[in-house]
Amino acid sequence: MKDKLKIGILSLGCPRNLTDSENILGRLNLKGYSVVDINKADVALINTCAFIEDAKKESIDVILELAELKKTGKLKKIIVYGCLTQRYKDALRKELPEVDAFVGRVSLNHSLKRFPITPKHYAYLKICEGCVNACSFCIIPKIKGKFCSLPVDSILDKVDRFNASRLAELNIIGQDITGFGIDLDVGIDLASLLAKVVKKANHIHWIRLLYLNPSRITDRLLELIAKEEKICKYIDLPIQHINGRILKLMNRKTARKDIIKTIDKIRKTIPQVALRTSVIVGFPGETDKEFKELLKFIADVQFERLGAFTYSREEGTRAYNLKDQVPEKEKLRRLDLIMSKQQDISRQINNRLMGKTVEVIVEEKDNGSYLGRTQYDAPEVDGLVYVNSKKRLFAGDFVKAKITDTLEYDLVGEV
Repeated sequence: MKDKLKIGILSLGCPRNLTDSENILGRLNLKGYSVVDINKADVALINTCAFIEDAKKESIDVILELAELKKTGKLKKIIVYGCLTQRYKDALRKELPEVDAFVGRVSLNHSLKRFPITPKHYAYLKICEGCVNACSFCIIPKIKGKFCSLPVDSILDKVDRFNASRLAELNIIGQDITGFGIDLDVGIDLASLLAKVVKKANHIHWIRLLYLNPSRITDRLLELIAKEEKICKYIDLPIQHINGRILKLMNRKTARKDIIKTIDKIRKTIPQVALRTSVIVGFPGETDKEFKELLKFIADVQFERLGAFTYSREEGTRAYNLKDQVPEKEKLRRLDLIMSKQQDISRQINNRLMGKTVEVIVEEKDNGSYLGRTQYDAPEVDGLVYVNSKKRLFAGDFVKAKITDTLEYDLVGEV
């Protein structure tokens, strides 16, 4: 019998894409295809991102690199999946004849088999697809389509499988997981789903929630996060801006006073919480005064974690045709000021941990020490703890580490 082709994948963009990639590979693996490193593959799959200009450029660059490999005969086929294809399929077919197939929206979230491409000790669980919001700067609703919650039974089946494998950390994700259940008839929301997940996950040490919209964070959800020990005291709350006029132009559903009230409530309900946010600088028409309002707000609130981005003008979005586009140089200047301020804030927050003992999940060995994370740090995006240990440690181990040194974003500790 002729051997089936060997499949390799490059998953670009966010963890939501990564879960789609795992489901694609799961389906192919069930059909008998072997999954290998991309360098050993006969067929290269690329799951693309098209959220902002930089992501589109990265996706195109990767396709072109693989096209060169195909010319040498090292690759037999190239298949491009995901957001870039969903958005530009016709143009891509014309410009990239080397690609054998373009596949747009991936609907494999009910796949019974996941082929993991994350480290063995943590995983992502996507509970919804698409976005319930209509932010004027964002193309995601047009790419992903109507918001859709995954069936509760399907989600809990996956939790059962993760629990049976004694996963160390489960990250619950979606474009906006606070929208979970709004399209279902069963009267369930994120808080009630999370309560069911916690009951199922008795062998999972940490459960992390990623991407909570400020307008839909309920008291019940906050109380559950505060009460349940295994739920990380980490809230990812993208505010995008704080100025009222800019928030309206962005079509955000929260005003300045709502954001302040939500932050106060979170910190009161969960005293040990780490708040992560993301902001956009250089939105069309953003004045220097409005930018300074955002900068001062960041200085006053002192978010434990923060990501900042320059506004990316995306065709097909409502913001694309707004007047007074901010020059790129000015966007970068504002980004620099935000990140410089956050660096100072992060250093101060880390300094407070000096001499204290924290729980750390071990990620990997790094020279003579180990790399790990606290519950206040999500995989790939937040800081690390450099752990010194006389005892041999393994990925997925949890250890208590005393903090012996602090850096701008990272910590140093000893078991």
